[in-house]
Amino acid sequence: MFSIPTFIDSFGPLAWAARYTLLVSGLGIALGLVIGALVCAAALSPSKALRRVAAIWVSFLRGVPLLVQLLLMYYLLPVVGINVPAVAAAVISVGICASAYISEIWRGAISALPRGQSEAAVAIGMSARTIWGRIILPQAVVMSLPALINELILLVKASSLVSVVGILEITRASQAQAATTFRPLEVYLAAACIYLAINLCLAGIGRWLEHRTAV
Repeated sequence: MFSIPTFIDSFGPLAWAARYTLLVSGLGIALGLVIGALVCAAALSPSKALRRVAAIWVSFLRGVPLLVQLLLMYYLLPVVGINVPAVAAAVISVGICASAYISEIWRGAISALPRGQSEAAVAIGMSARTIWGRIILPQAVVMSLPALINELILLVKASSLVSVVGILEITRASQAQAATTFRPLEVYLAAACIYLAINLCLAGIGRWLEHRTAV
C-alpha cells in the first residue's frame, strides 16, 4: 500500500540534495554557453581548419553518451595530475557536453538570419564588429532562446548521471532514501515531483523571456 507519510517525508532530504542538481546544471550551462560560443565561431569561421575542428568537437560530444564523458573526465584528470572535486569534474563534463549542442543551436540561429541584413549593413559602412554586436547576435540570441531553455531542462534531467561519481544530487539521494525506508515507490515519486517542479519553473522562465524579447 502506498505510504503517504513516507512520500511527504522524502521531500525534505531530496529538496536539500536538489542544490547539487541546480549547481551542476547551472554551472554546466554557463560553461557550455562560453565554450559553445567559441565552437560556433570556429564553425562559422572562413578558416577550413577551424571549421574541421568544430565539426570534430561536435560530432564526438554528440556521439558519445554523457555518462561515458563524465567517467572519462573523472578518471582522466587525476591521471594528468589534476585533482579536482567530483563536483568540478561533473560541471566540466556537463559544460563540455552542452557546448556541442549550444554551438549548433547558435550556428543554426545565425545561419537562419537573412543575409540581406548583413549586406545592407556593409553597404552603409558598418564595421564587422558593429554588425555582429548590433544586428546578428541580438537576433540570434532571441531566436535561439527556446532551444537554449530546452537544453537547460535536458541538462537538469541529465544531471542525474553525476550520481555515479558520488555526488549527492536528487537521484543519488533518492536511492539512499529508498534503501533506508524500503519504500522505493514513494521516494522515487517524490524525486519525480521535484524534477518536475524544477523544470516547470525553468519552462515558465523561458516563456517569460520569450515574451519579454518578442518584437
